[in-house]
Amino acid sequence: MAKLPVYSKSGEKVGTYSIEATDLAPRINRQLLHDVVVMYQANLRQGSVRTKSRSDVSGSTKKMYRQKGTGNARAGSTRSGVRRGGGHIFARRPRDYSYRLPKKSLQLATRMAIASKILDDQLVIIDQLDFDAPATGEMAAILKSLQCDGKSVLVATEKLDNNVYKSARNIDKVSVSPVSDLNALEVLRPKKLLVTQAALDTIKGKMAKEKE
Repeated sequence: MAKLPVYSKSGEKVGTYSIEATDLAPRINRQLLHDVVVMYQANLRQGSVRTKSRSDVSGSTKKMYRQKGTGNARAGSTRSGVRRGGGHIFARRPRDYSYRLPKKSLQLATRMAIASKILDDQLVIIDQLDFDAPATGEMAAILKSLQCDGKSVLVATEKLDNNVYKSARNIDKVSVSPVSDLNALEVLRPKKLLVTQAALDTIKGKMAKEKE
C-alpha cells in the first residue's frame, strides 16, 4: 500500500495517507479517457456559427447575360457561391455538438483520471484547507509552500466552500471544485491536483460505491 505524504498549510509534512491507484481503477484505459475528454470538450462547444447561403445574400436572381454568343463562360445569378459577394455553397448552420456516453463509463474515466494523478506523482494532499473569509494572499502562500505556484492546479474540496473558491478564483491557472463535480476533463487538464484529506476520504468512499 503506497503512503503519500500529507502536508500542512505551511508545507510541512504532518503525516501519510494510504492509497493505491488500483483502489480507484484496476488499470488506465487511455482510449476511454480520450473518448470521455472529447465528449466533454464537444459539450462545451457553442455551435452557434452561421454563414450565408445564396438565398441569404442580396442580389438579383436574373441571369447575368445570355448563355451563348458572348465568349464568356455561362453564368446564372450574381448570388452564386463562385462569385464575389455570393453566398457560401455549403453554408454553415447552428448545430448541437453535445452527446453523452454511458454514466458508468464517465464514472470509470473519472476514477482513472485521479488514479493517473497518483501514478504520475501529481497528487498533493493537504491536511485541511479552510478560511474564515476569502483570502487570496493566504491561498497564494499555501500554493507556494506546497510548490504548486506557477502551475495549473485543481483544488478539490470535500464540498462546496465559497471561501476557498473566492480565495483562489483570482489566481492564474487555479480552479476549485467540490468532489461531487469532478470529472475526467477537469482532473486531467491541470498539472497538479491538490486535495484535502477529507476530500480524498470522500473520493475513496464515492469510488467504492460506484465499483459495487
